[in-house]
Amino acid sequence: MQHAAGPTPSVAVPPSGIGRGRAQPKGRTPSPAARERVAQACAGLAARRDLLIEHLHRLQDALGGLTRDDLAALAERLRLSQAEVFEVATFYHHFRVLDDGAMPPRVTVRVCTSLPCALAGGEALLARVRQALQGDDTVAVEAAPCMGQCHQAPAACVGQRQMAPATDEAVVACARSGPSTPRALPASGAPLQPHDYAQLERLLAGELTPAAVLRELQASDLRGLGGAGFPAWRKWATVAGQPGPREGVVNIDEGEVGTFKDWHLLAHDPRPALEGMLIAAAVVGLQRLWVYVRDEYHDVRALLGDELVALRARLAQWQQRYPAAFGDTAVVDPGRAQRPLLPPGGPVIELRRGAGAYICGEESALIESLEGKRGLPRLRPPITALRGVFGRPTLAHNVETLWWLPTLLRDGGAAWATAGVRGRHGWRRYSVSGRVQRPGCYLLPAGSTLRELIDAAGGMAEGHRLYAFLPGGASGGILPASLADVPLDFDTLAEHGAFVGSMAVVVLSEADRARDAALSLLRFFEHESCGQCTPCRAGTRQAVALMQQPVWDGARLDDLAQAMRDASICGLGQAAPNPFGSVLRYFPHEVSP
Repeated sequence: MQHAAGPTPSVAVPPSGIGRGRAQPKGRTPSPAARERVAQACAGLAARRDLLIEHLHRLQDALGGLTRDDLAALAERLRLSQAEVFEVATFYHHFRVLDDGAMPPRVTVRVCTSLPCALAGGEALLARVRQALQGDDTVAVEAAPCMGQCHQAPAACVGQRQMAPATDEAVVACARSGPSTPRALPASGAPLQPHDYAQLERLLAGELTPAAVLRELQASDLRGLGGAGFPAWRKWATVAGQPGPREGVVNIDEGEVGTFKDWHLLAHDPRPALEGMLIAAAVVGLQRLWVYVRDEYHDVRALLGDELVALRARLAQWQQRYPAAFGDTAVVDPGRAQRPLLPPGGPVIELRRGAGAYICGEESALIESLEGKRGLPRLRPPITALRGVFGRPTLAHNVETLWWLPTLLRDGGAAWATAGVRGRHGWRRYSVSGRVQRPGCYLLPAGSTLRELIDAAGGMAEGHRLYAFLPGGASGGILPASLADVPLDFDTLAEHGAFVGSMAVVVLSEADRARDAALSLLRFFEHESCGQCTPCRAGTRQAVALMQQPVWDGARLDDLAQAMRDASICGLGQAAPNPFGSVLRYFPHEVSP
């Protein structure tokens, strides 16, 4: 097992073809100084093509920005074309490519202006911070999309230190004198508990079989909780049925506006998710695991780095204790009482860092990013389960889906399923933000309603009455208060032109306008479109222009929405029309003459 940021041991040889390229890239010849900067900043990091983004992070963390001279030296180190390195560096929002002679900032301040933070004064905070730091050329101040701190809005990030709730005084003081390193989280340094990894040990000891795990998973009716809601057991069975080697991906790129439940789980109790990841690896037969963390989650990435170091030591201990569970998983020996579940030492685990691209929450775009490329969604078929990381069958899950696995195996899948209400199964975590008394992450039975969520959050904020709500973040549409008693779960909102997605619920009051919320969301989609397909790239831009008019051209917006849904490559473009479609359907009085 390894971390991508450290030396690459012999067990972690990349798939064939990685790192191959020209002996001498075309283009400008890097200076000796640039070669030395790259060598120092990237020392200990294997010169692999799939580690291009990690190299870019190392350089920017060390130097504050990426000069063209440094990019040329990096291309030379990785034996890639300079064009390829440049296009990756300029694709991701968090890389700062500098002209020759330009000075990088000492620190970058990002202030969130997405909808939940905007409701809490994020844009005014940005203006005050800019005014206070005006004239200081060592500090860059930028508006930023959602940072996953919607429950403590408004949020800001100074260097790698998230600040939520943020004040202009605190942000300015931190920008001037620090610290700008990741903050500690509640789970940082937590001691091992008796229940940690207990279900994994049962599996390794042979008390549980892979078939039994799949039966419990099917009995639970656990569905993917990152947004798609696909039955987890079907995904496992599909990947397990493919020829090896097989890969696993943990998607921690929850960039959907209003979503922070995965951050909450990792910040407070990360080990069930890591245990679930290893259980999945053992049952499905995964040789390598990729843990992809959005760049905004510096604190979570630091915590996971420590947890994975400790987990590597535990895997060595488990191999000594349960030797039959470790071995060549591709070889089936009928003489063994138990087939090998994990490769020797456990699967290789690579902790990877995103770079500020919402599109990488889409699993095929995330896989492109893992391979060191621009995060452009892939055309389907084939699906990721059949052809994912480096063309191999890949099991991709978000954090919460994996987090529930130890509980399912401890209590039984059928028992977990009975928690649901109104015909739904299991539990759901909802990210609740906006005009409520206590924004936060709330655990309720599947099938709960908005009204029950608001009650759990202490009711509406003082002086506010419910007007509208987003049931599924930026993509899920905007619904009126009259639908507050509809169950918020998969398949329950389609007839209302909405969906629950990642269960990011943003509550609006009569102090807000649905049209303003929709415009904020379309600006987010315009900013985050990868630009690969015209319907999404041009459609989001045209929608923003049309939605700024006092009176909306409903017929034109409807035509635009149809074109985007029919012809966009991925879910971003297909779902981007939902906010303005909801306004036209439920709030026409706001956009009519």
